[in-house]
Order: sequence, then structure tokens, then C-alpha cells
Amino acid sequence: VQLQASGGGLVQAGGSLRISCAASGRTFSSYGMGWFRQAPGKEREFVASINWSGGLKYYSDSVKGRFTISRDNARNTVYLQMNNLKPEDTAVYYCAAPTTPRAPTDPAQYDYWGQGTLVTVSS
Repeated sequence: VQLQASGGGLVQAGGSLRISCAASGRTFSSYGMGWFRQAPGKEREFVASINWSGGLKYYSDSVKGRFTISRDNARNTVYLQMNNLKPEDTAVYYCAAPTTPRAPTDPAQYDYWGQGTLVTVSS
């Protein structure tokens, strides 16, 4: 399974950004997907996850109400729409794929990871 994240960049606080992750190597629509992030000097943390159909989504408390995870199974792509960005959202964002159709929040349940895309929010 290959995961290619893209769309990161520099944005001002209060702005918006959408990052994407294209998947290949297995039947995308049969599995959940997740986004995680890692800020400098901090551990990797859960951001959002989505089940195989897109009908079940989970968010961390720190992004709930500001970020939206979605997927397009026809395009084998998962998205993370980030609104009202804050400087503390600055991190490398990783997409990940589990071996379950569900939407796990535990990174230990993810077997495949993308290379990450850097999001920098300036104050």
C-alpha cells in the first residue's frame, strides 16, 4: 500500500487549507483511513479518522469543529479540510491506512503510513 500526502503549506492563523492523500495498492473503499500529526518535539497524535463508507468519523478534541475528514472512493483519496487554523496546528500531517473497514483512533492499529506533508500556521 502506498500513500501520498499533498497540499501542505504556509497559512496565516484563521486561514484554511485542504490536504489530500492518494492511496494505491489495495481496494481503497474497503478500509478506513486516518490523519495524524507530529509537531516539533512532540509525539505523533491522532487528528481524524473515517470508516470505509465515510459514514463514521472521529476527531480529536483539539480539532473538532474546525477540521473535516472526507473521502472519495472513486478517486482513492482521503481529504482533511482545515479551517480556522491556529499556530498550534503547525505540524507534519500523516495519512495512514489500517487493515480494518472501521475508523480507528489508535495509531497502533494503522499498518501503512504516508510520508507526511508540512502545515505551518503563522500568527
